[in-house]
Amino acid sequence: MTMRTFLGAILALSTSMSFVKAEAQEPPKAELSNGVLHAAVYLPNKETGFYRGTRFDWSGVIGRLEYAGHNYYGPWFTKTDPNVIDFVYRGSDIVAGPCSAITGPVEEFSWEHKALGYDEAKVGGTFLKIGVGMLRKPSEEKYSPYHLYEIANGGKWTVKQDRDRIEFTQELNDPQTGYGYRYTKIIHLVKGKPAMILDHKLTNTGRREIKTSVYDHNFFVLDNQPPGPGLTIKFPFPLKADSHLNPNLAEVRGNELIYRKVLEDHETAAAQLSGFGNAAADYHVTIENSKAGAGMTITGNRPLSSLYLWSIRSVSAVEPYIDMTIEPAHSFEWRYQYDYYTLK
Repeated sequence: MTMRTFLGAILALSTSMSFVKAEAQEPPKAELSNGVLHAAVYLPNKETGFYRGTRFDWSGVIGRLEYAGHNYYGPWFTKTDPNVIDFVYRGSDIVAGPCSAITGPVEEFSWEHKALGYDEAKVGGTFLKIGVGMLRKPSEEKYSPYHLYEIANGGKWTVKQDRDRIEFTQELNDPQTGYGYRYTKIIHLVKGKPAMILDHKLTNTGRREIKTSVYDHNFFVLDNQPPGPGLTIKFPFPLKADSHLNPNLAEVRGNELIYRKVLEDHETAAAQLSGFGNAAADYHVTIENSKAGAGMTITGNRPLSSLYLWSIRSVSAVEPYIDMTIEPAHSFEWRYQYDYYTLK
């Protein structure tokens, strides 16, 4: 072996070991506690972050929230694969792609199921995904939230942490498209109570109007129990579900949605839900699992614009939407409150 070959082998081995070390590195996270609730919150990081997809907002990804011996959030998937679109079943595994492999009460911004400015962007140009950044358009294909787009400009993230609260701020300015914003999300565990508040403020710092909807996916995986009889979702209005809801799996009874059987294999209980009005009071969801002996309520301070249910054998997710239109130099604020409790 020549000296050059020997040095090349050493360099290759060193590079390989560094790669393995980087791959095994724990994603950055913050631990929050108010003495009643204990939560693990992943931090935005383009190199080592738990979530680096281009679908969901990077701030406030909650990997674990514990109360009274129960864990409300955690992965609904068992493996990840960069080549998977959304998720697939492989034997006993649920394998999620990079844009869907996320946990907890996470949010996605879009308008009419598209990212802002996607249609007008030329190939190679950029469009906006709030909470992620300016993404590059690779072709004239239809926009897909499950496609992992190149991040051309991720803006600047700032994180401030205390014992029971954490504040995320993303600032982004793109003179070429005219989009600019300052987005702040604060996660606050209420003192002495089993309650969590998510406060948001989106300020338009660009020259273009920001018109978007935002929804919270609410990946509910209480104690890793599958959706089934004993899991009830309640609303403060007479509930309606469209024809996509399989009546053998779940059904509407008055203002409640109940599961008729335990979801298994590839079964999906999903539907567009309606029946809400124009008042913010309708943004009130109660989710209880009598078998697990725990539940929670989700309360928003803005009117609903849409409502959806998606559930498979590992997760039940209620997705409430709100709309906003923000002119330049103006802001929009909204809040969700989560109250956790146990059942007798």
